Amino acid sequence: MASAKLLLDAGDVDGACNRAYYAMFDAARAALLVSDAPIQTEVARTHSGLISAFSMHLVKTGRVPVELGRGLNKAEEIRLVADYKGDSVDPEQAVWVVQQAKAFVHAMQAEFMPAAWDGDAG
Repeated sequence: MASAKLLLDAGDVDGACNRAYYAMFDAARAALLVSDAPIQTEVARTHSGLISAFSMHLVKTGRVPVELGRGLNKAEEIRLVADYKGDSVDPEQAVWVVQQAKAFVHAMQAEFMPAAWDGDAG
């Protein structure tokens, strides 16, 4: 998250979107691991597999709010534009992704790793 914020502040909106998305992706993976969700290792290795498993095991079961699941999906879409489409992401979208990532990471820490979360991280 710190890298995403630094890149956003420096005007690198594409880099900020990349780092923010990966903060969300890693937090989603950690949440799945900590929750002992019954997912196969090869499923969690791909972006779509991990996002699907996250949705199935944590969002649809009510452990994670639907809005956070939607935010993860949207952040991935924006990250794909930033990394592969050759178009720069709109600065307002980049701000949104960084804000979403911060909320997402904090929510995963609070729900799945409360002893490690001090409330002020990232």
